[in-house]
Amino acid sequence: MDLGLKGRHVLITGGSKGIGLACAMRFAAEGCNLHLVSRDQGRLDAARAAVRTQSSVGVTLHAADLRDGAAVKRVAAAAGAVDILVNNAGDIPGGSVLDIDEAKWRHAWDLKLFGYVNMTREVLGAMKARGRGVIVNVIGMAGEKPSSEYICGAVANAGLAAFTKGLGGKTPEFGVRVVAVHPPATRTDRIMTLVRNVAKQKYGDESRADEVLKDGSFGRVIEPEQVADTVAFLASDRASHLSGIVVNLG
Repeated sequence: MDLGLKGRHVLITGGSKGIGLACAMRFAAEGCNLHLVSRDQGRLDAARAAVRTQSSVGVTLHAADLRDGAAVKRVAAAAGAVDILVNNAGDIPGGSVLDIDEAKWRHAWDLKLFGYVNMTREVLGAMKARGRGVIVNVIGMAGEKPSSEYICGAVANAGLAAFTKGLGGKTPEFGVRVVAVHPPATRTDRIMTLVRNVAKQKYGDESRADEVLKDGSFGRVIEPEQVADTVAFLASDRASHLSGIVVNLG
């Protein structure tokens, strides 16, 4: 399906792997020019090479730690006039409220929660001035179905869902849409590492990861491309009637 996105400029945080890379590949297939952000330059280089195996679109790389507010400003300024922002960077650890001390909690939120808010702030003003733009927040089902064993992530995700709904309820007044998706457990390197750890604890053998995926410990696991397809649709004019909503994928 042609989503009518050809030629648009897309900024994707956490764009070098997992869901972010799947989004990059999907938008590239639609003919979009990309700005990919990650802390790891090597992963960024590999991501650009992967995109260019299927498309000749422009791919600009930004190596930056978005926990740093100054870095967020630098990336947004370097990216210039973006049509679509995909907030996706985050690495909140699992654990109960007794497992995660204040320093770890703040470190996690500096990227996933404040990183989303800060990048949105930097991009939204320019979108408002142009009278167009879409912001898609990739959040997570823990915001909808909180667990005490992922409490730091659950609270951040619930906050980002509220951020999306509150902001996106207002922005259509000046031509900008803000939407979000809640992916369930998704087959990424991060999730598969967690799955292997569970397999080792549960079965004494990390190679039995497929059994963990089948036994329901992580619920239904979906593919990064399924998330990317939803993100691309929400960013397109086919979803022009949607803002201030969160789509649950699990």
